Amino acid sequence: MRVMARVLIPAQAGNRAVSNGTVGKIIQTTAEQWKPEAMYFTASEGKRCAYMIFDMPDSSDLPPFAEPLFSGLDADIEIAPVMDVEDLQQGLAKLG
Repeated sequence: MRVMARVLIPAQAGNRAVSNGTVGKIIQTTAEQWKPEAMYFTASEGKRCAYMIFDMPDSSDLPPFAEPLFSGLDADIEIAPVMDVEDLQQGLAKLG
């Protein structure tokens, strides 16, 4: 299932991870493992923020995705299923 993850990194943990070089490694490892179709970086709620859109084949894949971000960056993570235009059109066609 295509999902969008919102990853918020608190300032203190983010500052530490930038200083010691782990933020880049964690983001790179996440990208290599999950191969997001899109990955964007911004600030949200006064925190560093990343949005990732990728395929999560099974709900049991949530811990392998989230744990490195929790433990390495003290991140807050939200995950929601998302659709592109083609998915939406297919879903609407199923309505009748």
